[in-house]
Amino acid sequence: MKPLLDPIRLNNLELKNGFIVAPMTTYSSLDNGCISPDELPYLARRAQGGFGAIMTAACYVHSSGKAFTGQWGCDHDNKLDSLRSVAQAIQSNGAKAILQIHHGGRQCPPKLAGGECISASAIAAENPNAVIPREMIDTEIERTIEDYAQAALRAKVAGYDAVEIHGANTYLIQQFVSPHSNRREDKWNPNDLLFPKRLVEAVLRAVGPDFPVGYRFSPEEPETPGIRLDRTKRLIDELCKFKLSFLHISLRNYDQKSIHADSEEPILKQISVHINGRLPLIGVGSIRSAEDVSKALQLGPTALAIARGAICDVDWVKHYAAGTPIRATLSKADFPQAYVLPAGLAKRVEDVPGWFDFAE
Repeated sequence: MKPLLDPIRLNNLELKNGFIVAPMTTYSSLDNGCISPDELPYLARRAQGGFGAIMTAACYVHSSGKAFTGQWGCDHDNKLDSLRSVAQAIQSNGAKAILQIHHGGRQCPPKLAGGECISASAIAAENPNAVIPREMIDTEIERTIEDYAQAALRAKVAGYDAVEIHGANTYLIQQFVSPHSNRREDKWNPNDLLFPKRLVEAVLRAVGPDFPVGYRFSPEEPETPGIRLDRTKRLIDELCKFKLSFLHISLRNYDQKSIHADSEEPILKQISVHINGRLPLIGVGSIRSAEDVSKALQLGPTALAIARGAICDVDWVKHYAAGTPIRATLSKADFPQAYVLPAGLAKRVEDVPGWFDFAE
């Protein structure tokens, strides 16, 4: 039996195997924040392809956190039918459904987020044309923590198997962790890590002790000041005090090295060693072949998330199990129908040069 094909436990989350479709933005949901009809076949087909679980695209917990055109929401009970339809599409086709809950913070275009963007401090991202966000006041911070808790509870009510708190990829939670985006000197300062700790505590309290909850994090930032591995290790130490089901690292490549520390040891290995079995760790990052699986597992993760590979090959896990070729490119001849992609994601794939490789 090849690695990760047996049933696996991420604490209280049981999966039929250790392969998970990584959360990928689809740019396809309706303007009212509900799932669009053409996203359901996309999710169902990946479930049919043999994955143990599918993590949804980031789902905003409050309208002020909408970061993309075509992003869906879990911010109100009127979204329950939308949420439920996604869980059922995934589960009825053989996989566990994990809802990723999210707030974009300063990464939200003001036109999508109610006219302004908010963050830990009034510091713009180091991107061209970045907007200076408004610093959140204490009551907004407390409300946002409760927004995450209520979103997680909606996931439970809607029938999901787990939720993932999106604390990575420069969005709001990471903005509170980072000394670049968080210049506060009150209790919400970046060094005390109070915001992620309070948020995780609130989510776990809302869903109860038996419902699985995970947390995704980015280990480093390029900005100075910014997140470095020592800060991430302190965050992990705090997260390991909670009864989480898993941690999920965000990496572009599973074997990438630190962009700051003078070390040849891959970040995934360093983080795995630091966690030291206290919580299961999901690895990710350009895992496209059986050889990649073998090499990634040597770095210590418990399970692996597949991102672009799950777009290129809807039967990724089945092909891996059978030892047959795994498709790593897209074909323009039958795109996007053969890949069962929703319209917004298909357009994005075509419009972003270099994101995917197209075979001639």
